[in-house]
Amino acid sequence: MTVAVSPDGLPALVLNADYRPLSYYPLSLWSWQDAIKAVFLDRVNIVAEYEHSVSSPSFSMRLPSVVSLKNYVKPSRHPAFTRFNVFLRDRFQCQYCGTHEELTFDHVVPRHSGGATTWENVVAACSPCNLRKGGMMPAQAKMWPMQKPYQPTVHDLHNNGRLFPPNYLHESWMDYLYWDVELEP
Repeated sequence: MTVAVSPDGLPALVLNADYRPLSYYPLSLWSWQDAIKAVFLDRVNIVAEYEHSVSSPSFSMRLPSVVSLKNYVKPSRHPAFTRFNVFLRDRFQCQYCGTHEELTFDHVVPRHSGGATTWENVVAACSPCNLRKGGMMPAQAKMWPMQKPYQPTVHDLHNNGRLFPPNYLHESWMDYLYWDVELEP
């Protein structure tokens, strides 16, 4: 699963004040128009630029390709419990058969048996596995999730998001996207 990014749109990578991306999946990108607006409102520093410029009758500037926020935005420790975040935690993979197709979610302990709709009881599941398991307990269905469901941290989701890079990554972004990767000699 990739996020479609158009290089023709000249998006700007948005970094927090500590030079880390605000998010990896989806990658924190702004349109060139939003990036320029933030520059004029003095909310960001330009870190890198494209070769392309925009002009008005009295002004010209190169488009930012990387910007950093002037004020640090503290990331939340616990991400929202959403369908997308469940899929991201489970790496867009059915927790019963491993496929990446037709994803939905499954209550490991069915709701009619007291199972709650929480991080600790919901997993990504493909439609066929979800139908096969139905309202049964894992032992009844002989279906157990590959990984026990858990409440992820933002760090967990960022790490998983790195596995699904957008279809396009500008060269000026590379120094900021994988900065905790071991350097080659």
